[in-house]
Amino acid sequence: MAGRLLLVAGLGLASLTACAHISPSAAPELAYQVTEGQNINAFLRDGPVAAHLLLRNGQSPRILVAFPAGNSGVGLWFDQLAGSANWTLTQTPQPLTMRDSRGRPLYGLRATATIGAPRLAIRKAVLSNVRFLRDYESVGRIPDEILVPKRSDGGRLIFSRDRTDGAPGYMIEVRVTHGRLEDGSIIAGADGNIGIELTAASGETPLTGLSEGELLNERAAPDAAARHALAFLSYREKFMAGSWRFNTYFGRDTLMSVRLLMPALQPAAVEAGIGAVLARMNEAGEVAHEEGLSEFAILDRRKNGNAADDTLAADAPTLDFGMIDDDYMLAPVAAAYLLEYASTEQARAFLAQPVVSATRAGDHEPAGALLARNLRHVVMQARPFAERQNALSLIPIKAGRLTGQWRDSEEGLGRGRYAYDVNAALVPAALEATGRLLHAGLLDPYLSPAERGELSGAAAMADIWRTKAPGLFHVSIPSIEARDRIQRYGAMVGVPVAPAMASLGSGTLDFHAIALDDAGRPIPIINSDEGFALLFGHPAPADLETYVPSLTRPFPAGLLTDIGMVVANPAQTDPTVQSRFTPSAYHGAVVWSWQQALMAAGLERQLARTDLPVSTRAILTRAQDDLWKAINATAATRNSELWSWAYENGRYRVVPFGAGKQDADESNAAQLWSTVYLAVRPPKR
Repeated sequence: MAGRLLLVAGLGLASLTACAHISPSAAPELAYQVTEGQNINAFLRDGPVAAHLLLRNGQSPRILVAFPAGNSGVGLWFDQLAGSANWTLTQTPQPLTMRDSRGRPLYGLRATATIGAPRLAIRKAVLSNVRFLRDYESVGRIPDEILVPKRSDGGRLIFSRDRTDGAPGYMIEVRVTHGRLEDGSIIAGADGNIGIELTAASGETPLTGLSEGELLNERAAPDAAARHALAFLSYREKFMAGSWRFNTYFGRDTLMSVRLLMPALQPAAVEAGIGAVLARMNEAGEVAHEEGLSEFAILDRRKNGNAADDTLAADAPTLDFGMIDDDYMLAPVAAAYLLEYASTEQARAFLAQPVVSATRAGDHEPAGALLARNLRHVVMQARPFAERQNALSLIPIKAGRLTGQWRDSEEGLGRGRYAYDVNAALVPAALEATGRLLHAGLLDPYLSPAERGELSGAAAMADIWRTKAPGLFHVSIPSIEARDRIQRYGAMVGVPVAPAMASLGSGTLDFHAIALDDAGRPIPIINSDEGFALLFGHPAPADLETYVPSLTRPFPAGLLTDIGMVVANPAQTDPTVQSRFTPSAYHGAVVWSWQQALMAAGLERQLARTDLPVSTRAILTRAQDDLWKAINATAATRNSELWSWAYENGRYRVVPFGAGKQDADESNAAQLWSTVYLAVRPPKR
């Protein structure tokens, strides 16, 4: 089998590698590496094989292989070492296909590596869905059902098992090539180094990768790193949010990435992204946030029962509808494609295309009918505020939750209830898009007269939301008070405040709150979500002159640092809240790559307007220049999910998120919405 290794089945799953045959191999379709912080990442895609190998350096070494197929993965965690140790990848991953004892195919990789450590003792092996690997990494627990014993065979350590329902499973094998096995641990050779050959595979059904020709058009930037990451994450069935931790569908990530990448995407890629979202919509018209696949879905159903619908297969995807922001992203993203990028013929053909349900095999509806369902949901949810225009009539995150939009860690909204981005930007954008689609007549075949009447007021509702909702989030702090808070916060986080102070005038500090609390009061955290209003809205010139400078001032007066735009600045809140928005918090004073791109695309869109006075254009142009200076300063990390910082020797320095002991999580080396700079480009002046 050209281009990959073919392994012949042995007597059982655990002996899969006993009879290996290496075929003459052409270069894989996609193979590249990224070193980020303490992680060496090697990505591979070739035919049915797609895999991400991660080698973790430091005192707690780790080997992990994540597969987009079924969001599956295998990982080995080793006991903590006395000192730090580093891996070297001595042979890059090669694709392989193997068969288990029942003749069923598994797809994976083989690689070799060395590490300068005296001894490696395996603390835990986890073979399952990546969500369980994530859980083990963060909280150290996995379900008993997926525990797998270690086996030694000569110089090999072997972990393998079928899926819990008997379907093809997972395997990882370490063969010692330098050193020796002793009581199940790997002991270094006389030179203090350990050498291994690693084989890992998954039996989950492969996805169909989009080729570069199917993915990007001639306007895409010649950024090899971004092209590689996007190619690894892009499939005809869906786009992956990020690897290793989120190697599956996320509605918000798909929609925002498709929107920002749209100028550089081929129509087939845009339609694959939007179609994946439509395939996972529920009967109410809500967009699914995340899907649970394979073994995660199986165990979730066993734990929680399947009373809602016992007609589904045991391993059918489970869908999470807990987020609300993606419900209001679909309409403006779909309208942009159907009305601005696609021809009328392309738009009609896409809307007529049958979309197969992601959870019910064989069930399908036209894309237009599914889109119309979402529009009806948008209008129904937006009607209370259109009628009453008070804070408590806005759209809250769902009851009992602390998350509901992209800041989906429990502290991300400052424990707020009504998110700024949802209510001030996305809802009015969705209503406006509904009106535009209705006016174009593209949805006529999918709407009854009553349904068309139901949507007919969307444009008028959009005007109410645009003019009334943002003001409810307005925060105005007298200059002397704002300066005092900036001084105290700067001292707390160890950054200079002189540039920030110089950027403030003598008037008030004005910005939009990150959210409103349960009582409708603004939570005064300066935040990057203004980018949604810039990309999707039509702010008045006076508002642009007020709110854009509030973001592009130097941190900690605004959001800009030498190494990017942080997504949250808590300087104007109380110390208790500030302690939850640190540079170690997932949505704290850290830089998210795609949020910078969102802001850049939004500024470009506003500067394309013809109704702005010279003074407004000057402010936007200056903000654009300052933002791109910060973006370009961290071009090497641009495709990562997020990064933190340290202030040293008079400058901010990038710190990979997950490298610090206090960091709340670990960033993805390949992140879908961080590839959007293929379409979001610096201004030409």
